[in-house]
Amino acid sequence: MLLTPDSDAADAALRGLRPAVDAAPASPPELTADTLLHAALRPILKLHNARLLRLVADFARDYRLPLPGAAPADQARLLEELLRRNQRLQHTAVGLVTALLTMPEYEYYRHHRAEVNRRLLELLRQRVATQVPAVVALAAEAAP
Repeated sequence: MLLTPDSDAADAALRGLRPAVDAAPASPPELTADTLLHAALRPILKLHNARLLRLVADFARDYRLPLPGAAPADQARLLEELLRRNQRLQHTAVGLVTALLTMPEYEYYRHHRAEVNRRLLELLRQRVATQVPAVVALAAEAAP
């Protein structure tokens, strides 16, 4: 069966890829920022966790952040600043996540881009903040 980008089967396939996340509300009546956050963004970020950590580590290495020699508090601060200031990193992360939105979710995203991006990037910052040692280890690996 051919899955066109706007088919219900494609949307179902995208939903099927997402891991389950606790506290997701049961079938919300309409799409809001909160329902998008719980039903789509959190599961997609969980699915892409390793890829997103690698992305942040790659940017940290590209910008020569002194992560391996820094104290743990400084490592967290450097990564936080990188995520807050580097627009290329932000746009890349947003693209990775929004590529897995269903058509109704993407339509909502198109109309509320600023709010969804703010929430998405905040979730990403929280994920990275709780996994700083993993990002540092990835950044310390030799470049491919």
